[in-house]
Amino acid sequence: MRLLLDTHILLWAITNDSSLPTAARALIQDESNEVFFSAASVWEISIKHALGRAGMPVSGAEALHWFHVSGYRELTIRAAHAAVELKSIHADPFDRMLVSQALAEPLRLVTHDSTVARYSDTVILV
Repeated sequence: MRLLLDTHILLWAITNDSSLPTAARALIQDESNEVFFSAASVWEISIKHALGRAGMPVSGAEALHWFHVSGYRELTIRAAHAAVELKSIHADPFDRMLVSQALAEPLRLVTHDSTVARYSDTVILV
C-alpha cells in the first residue's frame, strides 16, 4: 500500500513519541508499504517551528533529514494536487493539501484527525 503520513503522524514517528497510534506504527513498519511525506508537511513544520509553536520538536530541516533517514519517500507539490477541489470540511491549508495530494496520486492518507478523515473513505484514521 502507498501511504502518505500527515504531519502529526510524521512527527510522532521520527521522535518515537508515545502518541503515535499502534495502528500507524504497524503501517509504517510494514515493509510491503511505501511511506511518503509531503513537502507541505515540511513547510508546515518549518513555519510553526519558526513561530515557536508548541508541539514542533524539530525544525523543518531536521524533520526533512529524519524523514529521509527513516526511508520515507518525498512527495513534492504539483499543480495537479492544487487543482483538486475539496469540500469545505477543514480550513487548515496544510491538511487540505495533504488530502488533495492523496486523492490525486492516489495514496492512502494516514491521519489522527477525524475531520480530515471525513474527506474520503480512502483516508486511514488511526
